[in-house]
Amino acid sequence: MRAVIQRVSHASVTINGTCKSRIGKGMLILIGIEEADNQEDISWLCKKIIHLRIFDDEQGVMNKSILDVDGNILVVSQFTLYASTKKGNRPSYIKAAKPETAVPLYQSFCKELEAALQKPVQTGEFGADMKVELLNDGPVTILIDTKNKE
Repeated sequence: MRAVIQRVSHASVTINGTCKSRIGKGMLILIGIEEADNQEDISWLCKKIIHLRIFDDEQGVMNKSILDVDGNILVVSQFTLYASTKKGNRPSYIKAAKPETAVPLYQSFCKELEAALQKPVQTGEFGADMKVELLNDGPVTILIDTKNKE
């Protein structure tokens, strides 16, 4: 799994002109899933995200987690995180998981994040043409790949 985590002041997802999800202070997580991903990847990534210290403390040092600041999370599926640009100019998405694999893993990821956060996680809609709006705070953007745990 690949996650792009952005610390945001606010973020939202709009589908067909209708706002589906909106959060205030927290994280926008763009999540890419490949065929080799499994529940172990989900558990490791959720734990890493929940405890990631990317929010400012009283001295302005990034020393607090999403739990410490009572922040919100918006998760958006994004198969393009597995784009390969090795050959030609048109990216290949062959490593991205097919929907029959990706959807259950995406749902499991969101549920596990909710349990760890102890409140609802907002989501986009898997496979939809989404308009994602955000105000990146910092800017702070972190990339995590479960295949690079060490």
